[in-house]
Amino acid sequence: MAKIGVDVGGTFTDLILETVLDGVPSVFVHKVPSTPSDQSQAVLKGIAEICGMAGVRPQDVTLVVHGTTVATNITLEHTGAEVGMLTTRGFRDILHIARHKRPHNFSMQFDVPWQSKPLVKRRNRIPISERILPPSGAVAVPLAEDEVAAAAELFKSRGIEAVIVGFLFSFLNDAHEKRAAEIVRAAMPDAYVCCSSEVVDVMREYERFSTTAMNAYVGPKTSFYLRNLERKLREAGFAAELRVMQSNGGVATVETCTEKAVTILMSGPAGGVIGGRWAGELSGEANIITIDIGGTSADISTIPGGEIKIMNPRDTYVGAYPVLAPMIDLATIGAGGGSIAYIDEGGAFRVGPRSAGADPGPVCYGKGGREPTVTDAQVVLGRLDADKLLGGDLKVDRALAAKAISETLAKPLKMSIEEAALGILRVINSNMALAIRANSVARGYDPRQFALMAFGGAGPLHGAALATEIAAREMIVPPAPGITAAIGLLVTDMRYEFTRSVLTLLNTANQSDLDRINTDIEKLEQLCRERLAADGVPQARQRFLRIAECRYQGQGFELRAAMPEEALSFRNRDLVIANFHESHRRDYGYAFEGSAVEVVTLRVVGSAPVEPLRWPSLKQAGGADIAQACLYRRPTVFDDGRTLDTPRYDRDRLLAGHVVPGPAIILQHNATTLIPPDYVARVDASSNIHVQRVRAA
Repeated sequence: MAKIGVDVGGTFTDLILETVLDGVPSVFVHKVPSTPSDQSQAVLKGIAEICGMAGVRPQDVTLVVHGTTVATNITLEHTGAEVGMLTTRGFRDILHIARHKRPHNFSMQFDVPWQSKPLVKRRNRIPISERILPPSGAVAVPLAEDEVAAAAELFKSRGIEAVIVGFLFSFLNDAHEKRAAEIVRAAMPDAYVCCSSEVVDVMREYERFSTTAMNAYVGPKTSFYLRNLERKLREAGFAAELRVMQSNGGVATVETCTEKAVTILMSGPAGGVIGGRWAGELSGEANIITIDIGGTSADISTIPGGEIKIMNPRDTYVGAYPVLAPMIDLATIGAGGGSIAYIDEGGAFRVGPRSAGADPGPVCYGKGGREPTVTDAQVVLGRLDADKLLGGDLKVDRALAAKAISETLAKPLKMSIEEAALGILRVINSNMALAIRANSVARGYDPRQFALMAFGGAGPLHGAALATEIAAREMIVPPAPGITAAIGLLVTDMRYEFTRSVLTLLNTANQSDLDRINTDIEKLEQLCRERLAADGVPQARQRFLRIAECRYQGQGFELRAAMPEEALSFRNRDLVIANFHESHRRDYGYAFEGSAVEVVTLRVVGSAPVEPLRWPSLKQAGGADIAQACLYRRPTVFDDGRTLDTPRYDRDRLLAGHVVPGPAIILQHNATTLIPPDYVARVDASSNIHVQRVRAA
């Protein structure tokens, strides 16, 4: 039996296969070039190849966990479905008005994406006569079913692919939304139809409508991709269950992710964060800052005490559109091996966010690229050996890279090719360091108390410089840095979340208020139980987390506060209040201990833990010299401009306890680790490499 994790990046698709051979746990890793036009091509190719490497038959694979950027790309490239919307009469323009926020207060020319590139065009937003009233959800105006039917016929005539139903106060009473959806589905059986109460059952009509619109916008293509991949796996002989990484750091079934495509908008980066935490746990490191540097982007997340953080609802935006779906707290910037270096119109030296991606890729790939990239700079400086990328599987041309840097940067700026290449790395490292500080220092975390976990194909090349720039305690390079995001997929719990809005002041709540909260919590937990049971998870493996999303009365948005496992009562409600004060203090640096605390939303997270990935331990060096791991030496240019004859070490030959002094480069198939002068690398039994500075330069 075998399990496979497959993570699609902008340049490469990463795979890991876990199996047992002759009673011994075995792990295989692999990379193949991504196929942006159809991600499933690289996924299927990679799965077939890694099974061949491991000697595993298709029918022996029991689970495939997939991290995908399909939904993300649709959003960023504005290639989603044509969406129709039914909404309460008088509220047709909520998606246009939004919250009257001005991205640039003093500019008259700023672009507002929700207006210039609306998820639902105004002509396709049809008002319907109906009205639900707060606070009880009473029906003031019955649903005009004839208007719904007429709107459905209009949508059909316009070739609308997806339809959303978003009525005012549906989180109090969803009967009108559900009935309208029934009518639309009957009239448009092939359309992708969803209600706001099904996608995100909470208050705030703009965010609720926007989230539902985003779900429908990405839903048809995402659904087609996942079902097509599932079908192709079956045709190739794989009977494995296909699971998909969600933005909240849990995995779910294809069925769930097609119904709620909005939950996988950040599917790709989420696996890396979890993989980074897993690698930290191998060495007993709880305080980790992860940086996953691939070909197109760098994903950054801070993990204090081993706890993966979830973004606050006010921060969950994708492409400038608010999305009330739980997401791992991470930052993504356009900084990767494929990031393009150029001189802008003002004569400034820039790197990214544009990327050469997988096609044509960096100039050195020889696939038609003309603009120099970060990878080209690494090749020119001798940090990437032209004949050793991907273990020699990817041949690159140093001369092409040098020519592109010379013509585009060095000559116009009157500097040497090496100086221009070093400039590329300094600019990109500065961009990433700023993003790391924004995700750590600006959130109240001191990087000096954290280890920087550098992974992705390019992470270990930049990690030492970044760790020094942000004053991190050390850099850690995980066992398979280029595959860490895929590893994260295999160590991720199955997870479902359900929410309900209940506006209640905890401090003055009476027994009726507490009973209502307890009833809603039980209903949400039952929804989690039903979903987990439908996925074949036995009750004994089901875990539940109760959360109250609270605010001080009058605040705009909420923070999460843990709830007790037992029913809420006068005896334990102060615990929830204290937990909220602590959350507020952690996020803002202060708390108003005497202020009234209001519960806005109840959330229940149902999960099923997975067995941890068993990575083989390294043998102890036992006095063996690192010379046996040395492959050869080549000139390499370092950040201070010195060119040093630098040894290359085979990571597969390094043993626990080995110490590698800088300057050095450690080679493995899926990544290259740079150890600068005045740094030292130590290999531990878990296969992690710890890199620290030994003295000031």
